[in-house]
Amino acid sequence: MIAGNLHRIEQEIQESCALVSRNPQDITMVAVTKSVDSITANELVELGVTDLAENRVDKLLEKKQDLSHHQQIKWHLIGNLQRRKVKLIINEIDYFHALDSLRLAQEIQKRAAHPINCFVEVNVSGEESKQGIKPKELHSFIKELEDLDKIKVIGLMTMAPYEASQEDVRKIFSTLKQLQESVKEQNLQYAPCTELSMGMSQDFKTAIEEGATFVRIGTALFKKG
Repeated sequence: MIAGNLHRIEQEIQESCALVSRNPQDITMVAVTKSVDSITANELVELGVTDLAENRVDKLLEKKQDLSHHQQIKWHLIGNLQRRKVKLIINEIDYFHALDSLRLAQEIQKRAAHPINCFVEVNVSGEESKQGIKPKELHSFIKELEDLDKIKVIGLMTMAPYEASQEDVRKIFSTLKQLQESVKEQNLQYAPCTELSMGMSQDFKTAIEEGATFVRIGTALFKKG
């Protein structure tokens, strides 16, 4: 089941890249394993998937321990992170996808043993329920991170509303791409901002067409039938 789903997703990534003349090698598929156990996650790794994501600190630590025999795994924390939990997790991950406040950045600065690859979360859709930096405040927020040498802003992240129309989803993703380019153009050493984390099971093809370099896929990997 998982092997078939993975093969189908890889094909869809290639097709989406072909539509916009992109290289599929430039897309990192991050498997979101929050809904499955470590045995299932292990099956995925043995199929060649090396990027795994969790949205909860305790679950990531648990799976990392269970899968410690796979040295090649890169761990992504994709959920919002409470400041009090930073010390538990920040040196256990390779990527953090939800940097959304200066106070969180300062806590990471205090606890990290090395620079952390971070995506700044941007609330492009303007949903009240979503966290993230407002687009108009992005540049001032990036500027505030300048003296934090444990924060490396490798890119931006956003999520489109689940019920959004195809047109609105595309608009959200293209807006994030424009924001990413505007940060990248500043040539900031601490914020190269070359990456885009956007697109999930229901909209990753659109995200790739609009410039995503990291897509976070869970449901489509593990669905039956």
